[in-house]
Amino acid sequence: MATPMQSTAFADLLDPRFQRIFHEEKNQIPSMIGEIYSTVPHSGRQNMTWSEVGTIGGWDEFTGTVSYGSLNQGYDVTMTFVEFTKGIQAERKLVDDEQFHILDQRPKALASSYARTREQHAHRIFNNAFSVDTFFYSHSEGVALCSNSHTTTSGASTSAGFDNLITASLTATAVAAARIQMVGFRGDQAEKIDVTPDELWYPPDLYEQAYEIMKASGKVDTANNNPNVHQGQYKGYECRYFTDTNNWFMCDSRMRKMYVMWADRVPVEFAMVEDFDTLVGKWRGYARYANVYTNWRWVLGAQVT
Repeated sequence: MATPMQSTAFADLLDPRFQRIFHEEKNQIPSMIGEIYSTVPHSGRQNMTWSEVGTIGGWDEFTGTVSYGSLNQGYDVTMTFVEFTKGIQAERKLVDDEQFHILDQRPKALASSYARTREQHAHRIFNNAFSVDTFFYSHSEGVALCSNSHTTTSGASTSAGFDNLITASLTATAVAAARIQMVGFRGDQAEKIDVTPDELWYPPDLYEQAYEIMKASGKVDTANNNPNVHQGQYKGYECRYFTDTNNWFMCDSRMRKMYVMWADRVPVEFAMVEDFDTLVGKWRGYARYANVYTNWRWVLGAQVT
């Protein structure tokens, strides 16, 4: 499409015989940002850094003197705000002559485009969960969010409780196994921690399987009359911005709200100007934001092969 938009390219907008021109009629997909992230203030900073401090080991028997433990410096994560912008241009004659006020809605078109872009970025935390993603943040641990290679700075063994990656398809059996694996997550000193899986996140392609797993009263896909242990245990999230049709995730909602954050450095803004000599109008939008996770223990991801 020519830039700027010209009247010769939009003949339909100049033809009064058309009773209606559809423009941005599609409903926007509801935002999931508030469900995925906790919002944090940016406090005027260019970037934001979080640092972890580990836990204290278990108590020792008193044998005449107090035994002292120490805390371990954990991993750091730095959020870097990214700028986003989009603009459109149109010649003055097109704006004046078009019959359906479509161009009067150009800020709406920019706003809708922004909303879609924002949602795509919000879902990066899931869509890029199986690779090291450095678009909005950097982690000093240097592994993917969902990985079987998580490490610790304490020197404790990571042989158990440090794996939040599976490859099983979404089934009732896989959900049961994922829950067992997730409640077995360990802290930085390999100590037992409180993890309570209560969410399933999945693409629309897995809607039927997820619904049966979460809602069926009897055991799923068997003739047995056993009760379904998953019934009422999970809140389901169908995510239309998931880019893989097979991958799914189990989450602890309380921990997710603690460790997954979003910050708007500059909320979206719109502006317009007309060039004095060419009579071309320009509209643009601008925003600056970022998201981050500071700890991996809120999620278990299934990278289905």
